[in-house]
Amino acid sequence: MARSQNSFIKNQKAQKKKKKRQEKLQKKIDKKDQETSGKLDDMIAYVDEFGNILDEPPEEPKTKKEDKKSD
Repeated sequence: MARSQNSFIKNQKAQKKKKKRQEKLQKKIDKKDQETSGKLDDMIAYVDEFGNILDEPPEEPKTKKEDKKSD
């Protein structure tokens, strides 16, 4: 009786492993089929002075020299 249970467990493990392999392959195919723009502008991220990630470049802070010239 122990022998039949061992073979049943082995079959279950094999089926589980096969299913996991198929899911992984499907994810790989889905990821490959996704369209990407590939443009450099889409891949660039900017970091502001507080460490936040932004899509657009942050505004340049005014320096003291620029403030004196505008007054």
